[in-house]
This record gives sequence, C-alpha cells and structure tokens, in this order.
Amino acid sequence: MTKRTSSSSPVAGKASSRTATGATSSPATAPANPPSVPGIDQPMTLLGGLTAAQFMRKHWQKKPLLVRQAVPGFQPLLTRPELFELAQREDVESRLIIQHLPGADAASATPGKRRKTTAKVAEAAAPGWTLGHGPFVKSAFPPVSQPGWTLLVQGVDLHVDPVHELMKRFRFLPDARLDDLMISWASAGGGVGPHFDSYDVFLLQAAGQRRWRIGRQKDFSLQENVPLKILTHFEGGEEHVLEPGDMLYLPPRWAHDGIAVDAGCMTYSIGFRVPQRASLPGELMLRMTDAFEDCTLYRDASQAATTTPAAIPAGLEVFAQDALQRLLADRESLACALGEVMTEPKPKVWFEEPDTDWEPGAVQLDRRTRMMYDDKHIFINGDSFRAGGADARLMRQLADQRSLPERAVLKASAGAKELLAEWFSAGWLRMV
Repeated sequence: MTKRTSSSSPVAGKASSRTATGATSSPATAPANPPSVPGIDQPMTLLGGLTAAQFMRKHWQKKPLLVRQAVPGFQPLLTRPELFELAQREDVESRLIIQHLPGADAASATPGKRRKTTAKVAEAAAPGWTLGHGPFVKSAFPPVSQPGWTLLVQGVDLHVDPVHELMKRFRFLPDARLDDLMISWASAGGGVGPHFDSYDVFLLQAAGQRRWRIGRQKDFSLQENVPLKILTHFEGGEEHVLEPGDMLYLPPRWAHDGIAVDAGCMTYSIGFRVPQRASLPGELMLRMTDAFEDCTLYRDASQAATTTPAAIPAGLEVFAQDALQRLLADRESLACALGEVMTEPKPKVWFEEPDTDWEPGAVQLDRRTRMMYDDKHIFINGDSFRAGGADARLMRQLADQRSLPERAVLKASAGAKELLAEWFSAGWLRMV
C-alpha cells in the first residue's frame, strides 16, 4: 500500500493534535451491545419485518415508516446525568432549547439570566424560544420539572461504545451517508417546533413518550425572528405516539413536530450526511490542487499594447479554463479527494494515544474512526492510500467489519502490519 502524498494530508496534523481530553468511557450501566446487522435480504425487526433491500426500494427517500417495537425492550444506553455531562464538554456539540410556555417564568427559564452558563445564547426577538449552544455548566440546565425545554447532544456515538454499536444496525446504508446519532432529552411539553430536515432520519424512542405529527409540506416558509427553523404554516396530517422501542423513519423534507408527552422523554435520532452540490466541489478542489503538480506558467508573447489596462485578457481566461479541465481530468486525484473528504473526522473529534505498545493481533477501529474504500484506494480519517491485492482485501475487510481477527493480522504483509501499527499509535484503532 502506498500513501497519497499531499501537503494537505491530515496524518501529521491529526496525530499531533491528539489529546486525552476527548476520552469518554462507556457508562457502567449501559446494557449489552445490540446484535449485528443481518443480511440485506433477511427480515429485520428494526424495519418492521422488511428486509433492508425492501426498505430501500419502498421507503428510502420516498415515504415514512412507523415501526412498533423496532428494538423490543429498548432501554436508554446512557442515563440523563451521563447525557448532561456530555453536554458540558468542549469536544461535544450540544444545544439547549427553551420554549417559554404560557404561564411559565421566562426569566428563570432563560440561560444566562438566573443561571450561570458558558453557552453562547441567542435570544429570540419575538417571545417564545431561546437557543443556547454548549458547552454548558451544570447550573445552566433548568429544573427537570420545568416544562417546555429540550437538550440536544450531537454525535453521542463518537463518545459512548453502546451507542456506537447501535449505529451499526443501520449499516445496510453506506458509511458515506451515515452521519451520527443525536440524543434529545425533553421535559414535559418540550420540543423544537414544527420543522423539516434536508436529510433522512430514524427517530427511535428511548424513554418516555413523544407525540409526533408528520405531513407532506407545501409551504416551507419559516417563522421570522426565531432562533430555530420553525415552519410558519405546519401541515401535519398523521399523528403517532411513540413508546420506548418504537421508531419512525422520515425522508427528507417531511415536516414533523415532536412533543414530549411526559418528563424524561428521550429520543435517539440517527441522521445522515447530505453533500451539497454547491459546497462539495470546493472541498474537493482544495485537496486536488494540493496534489496538482503542473507548474506551467501563463505566457502572453502575443499580447499587444493596450489602452484598456483594466480589462482581463481573453487569453488568461482560456488559460484558467484549461487549468481547471486538466485538474478535473485527473480521475484518480478526484477519487482520492472524495474519499478523503468523506472520511475526514469532524472538527471536535480527537484521538487518544495508546498507553501500550503495538503487538500484531486482533484489532478494532476506534468508534471515532471513519474508514472507507473504492476500487483502488483505502481511506481513513481524511487520509488515502493506494492498495491492491491481499493488502486491499485485508483493509476492505477492516473497513466493512470494523475489526480484524488475529489470524488475518498475522498473515498480513509487512507493509500492512506497519500501517496498522501507525494507525494504532495515532489512536485510530486499538488492540482487542
């Protein structure tokens, strides 16, 4: 395996920024890991008896699916105090949403007024909603008994092993599309208002009850002077109350409004990445130009004297167009850039250095590691490697299964073992 050489390669940068402050141990109270995903042609309780193949044909990006007891007997994978502790950390994205319900004490419900907080708080110009961004101090959270507030904690799968294992149930979809698992905790009446998402989402009820109203939306205009993207004219049609273990799938742009029926309502949202046509080319171009080695200089030997010096020469435009065409013609560079972008960890993701020495044996990818591949390359945490033969098959197995047994590692080539050792030292995988 050979590494793609680029000045933007994140290996050195990420390795140098590793810190132990991003570590989180799994809660001692967490239940056992859920079973692995069955074959795509086997009926899945998670999908209401549909196979993964049937779900993708009938529902994915087409229509909602309500599944009662998608995860029978499901219990929260972390407690409310453990969730609130995550929201107090620098390396975790969190939001505190407070709806000032009629008759409530708005002053006591507003972060930063009666409660000290480190959050950046955006006040609604019109009364009704307050949005705060973490990290929070403990005193920032309103009393559990206070109605109408919600805590959202993003990327919990990156910090808690059982939550990461739950995410594996959804790997009948490409890893390039899976984003993260967000946990919403709400007091009675809590919610984030009627809205729509630009991505697919699975809403798994973990504790308490949540009433969902959903519908096809025609009018996507949003309320003004509100710190949340709340629909002005919500057109909810169906209504469902979800109990623990129930799950609702919603395609993009399906309007929905979820209200906590009781205090302690906890919902797990499995969301998906949606690359935008407007922004993806820019990310790709940045990586491609770093590896573009054509040093041809613009020449204009035929340029005549001009009386319009501010006019851009037509020849320069032709030169620029040719440069872009040559860059985009490099299909391997484009493939590498795409794989690097899709596996780049989020900004707040840190890896811990191991406290033991490397010994070839069974390995498992760290829950924060993103690893993918194409026909010619292996991608891991924003880095790319050209691979073929047995090495490629080994690394694809690691990416798909997120682990390798001892026998596979011991049979690996010297180069593959060296690479695994580097990834171990970087905290990207661990020995098991």
